[in-house]
Amino acid sequence: MDLLAHLEAYVATAEEAGFSRAADRLGIAQPLLSRRVKTLEEYFGGPLFDRSRRQIETTELGVLLLPYARDVLDRAQRLRQVARSARRSRVRAVGVPADCAPAALARALRAGTEHGLTLGIRELPPLGRESGLADGSLGYALVRTVPEQAAFRVPLGLASAPVPDGGAARRTLHLEELRPRRGRGAGRTAAPPLLLLTEDQVPCFEDRLARAAARAGLPEERIRPAGPAATALAETLAGHALLLCAEPFARQHGAHWTPLADQALHRGYDVRAAPGRDGAAAAPDWLAALLASAVGAVTHRGGPEPAAGHEDAPARLAARG
Repeated sequence: MDLLAHLEAYVATAEEAGFSRAADRLGIAQPLLSRRVKTLEEYFGGPLFDRSRRQIETTELGVLLLPYARDVLDRAQRLRQVARSARRSRVRAVGVPADCAPAALARALRAGTEHGLTLGIRELPPLGRESGLADGSLGYALVRTVPEQAAFRVPLGLASAPVPDGGAARRTLHLEELRPRRGRGAGRTAAPPLLLLTEDQVPCFEDRLARAAARAGLPEERIRPAGPAATALAETLAGHALLLCAEPFARQHGAHWTPLADQALHRGYDVRAAPGRDGAAAAPDWLAALLASAVGAVTHRGGPEPAAGHEDAPARLAARG
């Protein structure tokens, strides 16, 4: 039974006090309207109209149920209006990493409203964002790419347990500095593992990190994927691990953060739109900038590529011993 159609027949009949006028009002045949009313009476278990007189009258049950029926029809009408409004305002789902800054995402939502675009934020892993664009379940997404070709870069570093008074600020950290030290004796404390968030568990980044770690002399088992972000943060804040992450994420949770010197280990992002009927579509510039700020990214494409030897040479030599 189409409940809404049957309630419309019932309400129209009650308000018009006649089947013929109600059928004309709804633009349907009178026998169809009469069948709908009869079906509704069977559904409610009692007559809604007294048909024994020349002009039908609404029964006590019909009078009792009438305001509720009107309320259901009013709500259904409002639901249809909201759906039409949403279609006109162009609802778009946006795929983002799990470590975005909430305040920056809020700015993106407000800006979408100003541009006539209703945005829905969805936290997804990197591969989930790419597949969402491909199957059309996402309208836009922050997509991981190699930093040299990306529109935006996110500098990565190592988060560690909080340091009293903030500790001495340092410019960069080289992976060589994490190598096990020689000559400390058999009883020395094991080096903490280096944890990778889900956002960095992508082949292109894991391969780069593995090569960089091998050059730095770090044992392969020292680097391992983290579980849930909350668990990884707990281990980090307790001093049991180091967490590879962006600075805003570390600072937000009270961890100490030191940037990595190797810029090849930065995250690279592009803001992409789902392909349209005529091929690939571009994300609007205002949205790309706001989503990039949510992950702490800086504009890269179009700027000069950093020189390979542009590093602090004394620090590099000291790190190598």
